[in-house]
Amino acid sequence: MISERPPAVEDRAIPGHWEGDLILGLHSSAIGTLVERSSRFTMLLHLPRQEGYQRGQRVKNGPPLAGHGAEAVRTAIVQSMSELPATLRQSLTWDQGAEMAQHARLRIESGLEVYFCDPQSPWQRGSNENTNGLLRQYFPKGTDLSRHSTGELAAVAYAMNTRPRKTLGWKTPIEMLNQFLAQQYDAGVATTG
Repeated sequence: MISERPPAVEDRAIPGHWEGDLILGLHSSAIGTLVERSSRFTMLLHLPRQEGYQRGQRVKNGPPLAGHGAEAVRTAIVQSMSELPATLRQSLTWDQGAEMAQHARLRIESGLEVYFCDPQSPWQRGSNENTNGLLRQYFPKGTDLSRHSTGELAAVAYAMNTRPRKTLGWKTPIEMLNQFLAQQYDAGVATTG
């Protein structure tokens, strides 16, 4: 639970702590969103529909074919997080949706500590909720989100990550993340004397 999350996550001083959610669209379509708490860096998860979606009779207790079941979400998070250095893979805070049913496996595969918000408490993932609101400029409510390709999601994430933010002193999320990574590199470089 979020009450067990370390205080260092709350103050946003250390990058690598993420908030996640799904934005839902028409016909049970979805896009996953991951937002890094200190830099507001955003990654979008492509969650395409599975083969067989709305074809014939649905198998009772069969796999979710809408594309945002627990296995699909876990796989997408693990793939996205694997592109980041370990220092940026500390924790993930999510709501208590069924899409996180494989959170234990997610923790093992990604190295992320997973925390859950209290029920009906979206403000506990405030960075993600704010970002999802901004993303609705690109993905309006009532539209089919499954029609967006991986490339289109990458372009929207790039637009979000190069957008100056008042909360960041008018820096962009990419600038903030690069600044952190440069500091990590400088701290790891040995000096000769």
